[in-house]
Formats: sequence, structure tokens, C-alpha cells
Amino acid sequence: MTIRAGFIGLGNIGQPMAEKLVEAGLDTVVYDVRDEAMEPLVTRGARAADSPREVAVHADVIGICVRDGADVHAVMSGPGGVLAGASRDAVVALHSTILPRTVHEVAHAAAERGIQVLDAPITGGAFGARQGTLTYMVGGEAELLERCRPAFEASAAKIIHAGPLGSGATVKLCNNLMTYLGFLAAFEATWLARAAGLPREALHAVTRSNGNMNDSMLMLVATREAAEDRPDDAALQDHLRSFADLAEKDLALTLEFARECGVALPGTGLCQQLMARVYGVQDGKRR
Repeated sequence: MTIRAGFIGLGNIGQPMAEKLVEAGLDTVVYDVRDEAMEPLVTRGARAADSPREVAVHADVIGICVRDGADVHAVMSGPGGVLAGASRDAVVALHSTILPRTVHEVAHAAAERGIQVLDAPITGGAFGARQGTLTYMVGGEAELLERCRPAFEASAAKIIHAGPLGSGATVKLCNNLMTYLGFLAAFEATWLARAAGLPREALHAVTRSNGNMNDSMLMLVATREAAEDRPDDAALQDHLRSFADLAEKDLALTLEFARECGVALPGTGLCQQLMARVYGVQDGKRR
């Protein structure tokens, strides 16, 4: 099935996801608030839109990869939004990390115009997006997933149908919880090993062999050590702060969702407060 693909939000992960749509030969239209983010895609064959509405006018499947729920609502609504331009039966795929409640709010507004919605967050990071090895976790009707599959497969190694609408967002929050708790464990174990005089190679060899340490954790530890070696590197600090900000945002969402579900997650609450320390951000108010 040939589809017209639209993509909104060309950040660290969204841009390589959109590039994969172009590489797959799909007719692709893109939008970002930054013109410079669209230029490389236009060079590769995509069309630049001047609003989310224009993306929706020219697309059957519209991927949205923006920072948070407020941004999702912003690109969906209003005279320049997706809902103002999408045709009936178009499908909007929400790739952002957002609350399941937000997914249902967007889907309700879209349904009034005959527009379909899936929640389809991803894991694998910018590297996975560039390599086409992302995992998609999809909530919504199976038939809609099949309609979107050509777009998803452009950047996916695995596509998992998690269940009804909102299930993808739920899996994503649970997955992020485990990721960041793992980062905290990797940081503190490495910190203890160093204080005890244990060679880092010994710790990594053991924890790699038994599965306790994965590639993402090793990358975090290496980045954290770079921050210690270069405490005055402003560019590195900005880079680390962006990751810590994202982690705090994602874990705050997880805690909000847990409250909605009537579940206490004290470990997650503590982890959320320690992310600046884990990433090595030089910020006394957050350490």
C-alpha cells in the first residue's frame, strides 16, 4: 500500500525518523518550528510545510514527535493545526512520551472530524532512529496499525501492538521507569566501585556477563565520566542538562500516571529527583 507520509517535530529523534520515511521512498511532507530543521530533509526529497495543517492536507499518515502533551495539543488544534487540515480517515500517530489520558483527549477531538489516532511511542533513541532499529509500541486498532505499517517500518526493527488506545503510552512510561532506575543503579554501582578502588573494567565485565549492564548504561557511565573530567565544558553541560531535563519530565509523567492508577512508586519518585546527579549536571539546586 502506498501512503503519503507527514511528520511533525524534527528534533533529535524526529529528524532521523523523518529521514527514514524519505529513504523508504514515501511521499513525505514535514514541519518543524525551526526552518533549519526542515532544510536537510528538503534536500533529500521531502516537502517542507508552513504549518501542521499543511502537513495534514498532504498526508494520509501523520507522525507527531514533539516534546510533551501540551505540544501535542498545540500542533493538533487551532486553525493551523492537524485537525484543521486532515482528511477524514487520515491517521495520526503520536510518537511523543505523553500520558494515556492525553492520547484519549486527542483521539476524542480527532474522532469528531473522522480522523483516527494511534499512540505509537518509540524506544531506541536517536541512534536507533538513524539505524532504523527503533521499537514501536502501538496502542489502538490493529487495522489502523496495518495502515501505518509502511511508515513505521521505515525506522523500526520491531513493531509491538500493545493493545487498545493508550496502551502504547502506558508501555512507554513503564519502560522509561525501568530505563532511568537502571541508569541510577549503573551510576551508583560505578561510583561505589571507584571509591573502593575496583577497576572499572572488572565491574563492567561482570555486569555485562550477567545482563545487569547494557549498552545504554555503559554509554551513560562514559558520559558521566566525561562530565567529571571536563567540569568547565559549557557545551557538554548543556548536552547533559537536556538529557536530565527530559528524564525528569518523563519520570514526572510516570508519577502522575501512577497517581491516576492509585499506585505508589517511591523508588521512581526518588529517581526523578536524582537525574541531574546521575547525568553529572552542575546545578546545586538539583543535586
